[in-house]
Amino acid sequence: MPVAPNFTSVLSKDWNINFTQCAPNGYLKYTDLCNLLQLTAAAHSEIGGISFMDMQEFDQAWVLSRMRVEITKLPKSGDIVNVTTWINSLENSRSVRALEMHLNGEKIIGSETYWAVFNTKRRRPEALAIPFEHFELYPERKATNEGFSKISLNHEKEIVLEKTVFLSDLDIVNHVNNVKYLEWCLDLADENLILSQKMKSFEMNFLRELSLKDTVVIHESTEDNKTVFSITKEEKISFALQLNWK
Repeated sequence: MPVAPNFTSVLSKDWNINFTQCAPNGYLKYTDLCNLLQLTAAAHSEIGGISFMDMQEFDQAWVLSRMRVEITKLPKSGDIVNVTTWINSLENSRSVRALEMHLNGEKIIGSETYWAVFNTKRRRPEALAIPFEHFELYPERKATNEGFSKISLNHEKEIVLEKTVFLSDLDIVNHVNNVKYLEWCLDLADENLILSQKMKSFEMNFLRELSLKDTVVIHESTEDNKTVFSITKEEKISFALQLNWK
């Protein structure tokens, strides 16, 4: 699609939080939070002419490489939230995108995301094949208090689950959807901490893609006020997640 007439370099979009997106405590699930953030990013790329369908003409897609989310509080079922997004940097095969969620005019969530252009046939990163110079960049406008950090995987960890990748785990790029990794790990975390909204931030690092029928091992370690999960395939790390608790 060409660049839409209503294109702007900063996009704001309202979302209604419904009961299917909420946990037993009535508040938005962390997985559905990530889905809303990414749907907003997708809407911005669509009106900007760099959407999935635009990129598929060149066998390309945006894939998430890293994501940091800082949470003041979560919206609940029935709330209407506004998500705003803009691009911090966009060059060759890499882009950093910022997102904020507001409720009744109050910022409640900030996120920094790091994306890579991925050739869906060659299964490797490459430079973006379509124009993007019409996007104004905002390198100094940050959505989070802290930037990406290195997730330490050197602590003692234990195996908490072995699983197989199923069809329902895959997305349109034909690999495990990034939110699925988060879902797998949160299902193994302390449910009391999650339901009492003790999570102040989390950070994800996607290292290697996983495909249908892959067998993976999920590891967990806990130290101070953080829990770290890693997912490995054949002893190589595919994903790392750090949950930071209040």
